[in-house]
Amino acid sequence: MTGREQASLYEGQMGSNVLAVNPSTSSLTQMENVGNNRTPRKSEACSLTVSAGFERQVMMERGRSRRRNFFDFGVNTRKAMEHVQDSKSGSSGMPVKIVTNLFAFRSPPKWCLNQYQVTFMPDIESKRLRMALLFSHSDLLGRVRAFDGAMLFLPNKLQNQVTKVTSMMKNGQIVNIVITLTSEFPQDSPMCIQFFNITIKKVLKMLSMYQIGRNFYNPSTPIQIPQHRLTLWPGFSTSILRYETKILLSVDVSHKVLRSETVLDFMTELYNRIGDQRFIDTCMRELVGFIVLTRYNNKTYRIDDIDWSVKPTNVFKKADGTEITYIDYYSQQYDASITDLNQPMLVSQLRSKNDVKDVAPRVAHLIPEFCFLTGLSNQARSDFRIMKDLAAETQLTPQKRQQRLHDLIDNIQRNKVARTELEGWGLRLDEQISLVGRVLPTEKIHMFEHSCQPVSPVDWSRDIRNARIIGSRPLQDWLIVFSQRNYESAGKLLACLKKVGPPMGFSVENPKMVQVNESPTSFIQALRQHIEPSTQLVLCILPSNQKSSYDCIKKFLCVEKPIPSQCVVARTLNRANIMSIVTKIALQMACKIGGELWMVEIPLKSLMVIGIDINRDTLRKGTYVGFVASINTTITKWLSRCVFQPSSVEVADCLKVCMRGALNKWLEVNHVLPARIVVYRDGVGDGQLMTLVDYEVPQILDSFKMVNPDYRYDFFLISQCARQGTVSPTYYNVVYDNSSMKPDHVQRLTYKICHLYYNWQGVIRVPAPCQYAFKLTTLVAQNVHREPDLELADCLFFL
Repeated sequence: MTGREQASLYEGQMGSNVLAVNPSTSSLTQMENVGNNRTPRKSEACSLTVSAGFERQVMMERGRSRRRNFFDFGVNTRKAMEHVQDSKSGSSGMPVKIVTNLFAFRSPPKWCLNQYQVTFMPDIESKRLRMALLFSHSDLLGRVRAFDGAMLFLPNKLQNQVTKVTSMMKNGQIVNIVITLTSEFPQDSPMCIQFFNITIKKVLKMLSMYQIGRNFYNPSTPIQIPQHRLTLWPGFSTSILRYETKILLSVDVSHKVLRSETVLDFMTELYNRIGDQRFIDTCMRELVGFIVLTRYNNKTYRIDDIDWSVKPTNVFKKADGTEITYIDYYSQQYDASITDLNQPMLVSQLRSKNDVKDVAPRVAHLIPEFCFLTGLSNQARSDFRIMKDLAAETQLTPQKRQQRLHDLIDNIQRNKVARTELEGWGLRLDEQISLVGRVLPTEKIHMFEHSCQPVSPVDWSRDIRNARIIGSRPLQDWLIVFSQRNYESAGKLLACLKKVGPPMGFSVENPKMVQVNESPTSFIQALRQHIEPSTQLVLCILPSNQKSSYDCIKKFLCVEKPIPSQCVVARTLNRANIMSIVTKIALQMACKIGGELWMVEIPLKSLMVIGIDINRDTLRKGTYVGFVASINTTITKWLSRCVFQPSSVEVADCLKVCMRGALNKWLEVNHVLPARIVVYRDGVGDGQLMTLVDYEVPQILDSFKMVNPDYRYDFFLISQCARQGTVSPTYYNVVYDNSSMKPDHVQRLTYKICHLYYNWQGVIRVPAPCQYAFKLTTLVAQNVHREPDLELADCLFFL
């Protein structure tokens, strides 16, 4: 982005040409002109005003893909909100024209999808044979049709409601076919939306694109990054949904990262590096769970196991019962020659939606020599050069992104087969959708005795370099634990902390220095021995970024000995920009002992802001619900709670307890209950909006005995900005609101709250409590695997 960097937001308007954009693929394709740039009396405690439940969805945020689902349309928009019935649009900010990644998906005015039930007498089990027998009547059905083996869909209605035809099999047996009209679906029905998505996927396959996961990629135009042995397949993610009054196709650019090395190359390099003794165990640990691509058929598989007893010279049974060696099979089937005859076989379980629980899953044996690794290793992700070169190809400028989208639409319209498929159903792609957004003014950042208007909301660290944070207790009683090899690093870190701390208003006294061996056990023994009831914080200098060591220490300091902790990998302290790194470490440490860094001006007084997120445990079968609530009027201090749910369903059932705890803490701090409560709910999956309204909102309301009907309105906000590429808007649904706050106030408030994440000196893409809740659940679900002790609830120990 260029120009003054501010926040951009836009809303959909019912019955107008300004349309909402699907957040799952909603990346603005032309953004070069848009920048990111009375307290109630105690007797009034029962008259709380609540604005609960902002359901946020964003494409590829933190590795999670979200899409709006047609089931969400059952939640009525603004049905009972008098203050937003006329318009849900705000008014503040400077108008700006925006081009979206949405294209009109047209059909005739009275178009409908005709559904028929097809039965065969006698019954035919084979789906392929059913299709052959039915499609032999093309003169009756037409050339354009869709059949799944039981249901037939046609663009045109047959003459009779029940149509009977006969077909003959090769053995001369006559088969009677009965085609019965069961439904006629209008174009905006969920069934038609689902059918449109199936059709567009079929069209992409006609363009010689391959489906990997949910997206489609073109292997014929690869992007090579030879210096890192990487290949990118350009592709697209698509989604057709009803956006308020219209049906639109959402298209976004996607890339599939492939390594130029095969699994056999990886195994050979690993063997040469570690030798024979630990090779099998290390290989299993490194490869199981990886996704690989077989280029002979452009399909992806997950490595579930490695069979060391099976070689390419072994034989296996084909579907027809005949036996063949793997060597001959690949030679005959794919004209591929296996060179290493001693390589083991990769095992992948073939998953199917129709799999029966009691039946063993089908298994595929794959040749490592033919399997290419996908994605990036952890080592590659930590390599700045690799990520920079990768970003240069994947983070497209608005102009390049726009060109990619237009190339796809042009290819669909120029391809005769694809165009015929759409026209046969009476469908066509039309103009790209544009709308008007608004650029919000930048927010002032308030410190202890200093306020500034940041030059850029991307990073205001320079603007506040010499400013004091709002407040923090002095760090007097604390530990630094390190290994003998990192003795000098520990001394350097302490000297830097004492240098950067006082100017920012964070007093750092000398700690107790504890030297240990490098094993995790030694760290734990030292912590158990030296932690006292008065200890404020523990800082551990880790010899490596090994996950098991980090997990062990964090679990001990979150559960057994609940003390705020800071872990630093030793090699981080050897970088050139050491003072900048230590400054960020000092800010984190100040937060973890209850400090307040900065604030923004929020006109609403006595406002409590809450963030909720859910994360699945990587080891235990269940999920963790993260609940983070502000507990002071300036929204600079936070209370957190993380609760384990044995169910894998991403719906919270502990909100009543968490909400009451937050209200009690607010009352303890402020001596009066909050006048308003705003809840930002993250982590809502496809079609769960109604569940959220029916199940989670009542829990929150019941915690202070309020009952009201449910409804929602929505808006999009781009609070962050990108120095490279383009950004994706964040989508908000207001599912409950009896606060009478105008849409403009809700939007501006949301933008302000995006400034309050203390782990980054800049605006983030989601409200701070959402990011806090995410950080909390990520730490617990991936590292600790236990509910943190409640003694840590009133500090940001999870940063």
